[in-house]
Amino acid sequence: MNRLANIHPGEILLEEFLNPLEITAYRLSKDTDIPQTRISQIIKGKRRITA
Repeated sequence: MNRLANIHPGEILLEEFLNPLEITAYRLSKDTDIPQTRISQIIKGKRRITA
């Protein structure tokens, strides 16, 4: 059985939400009060998402 590669949540955030809705990391950070650096790190796959 072939295994699928893991997909980082940042990739899903970018490809499924930000790009189609034409939202920038800056705009998302302002609307959610999450620092832009944190959002950028998530999108780049350098930071994990926690609940």
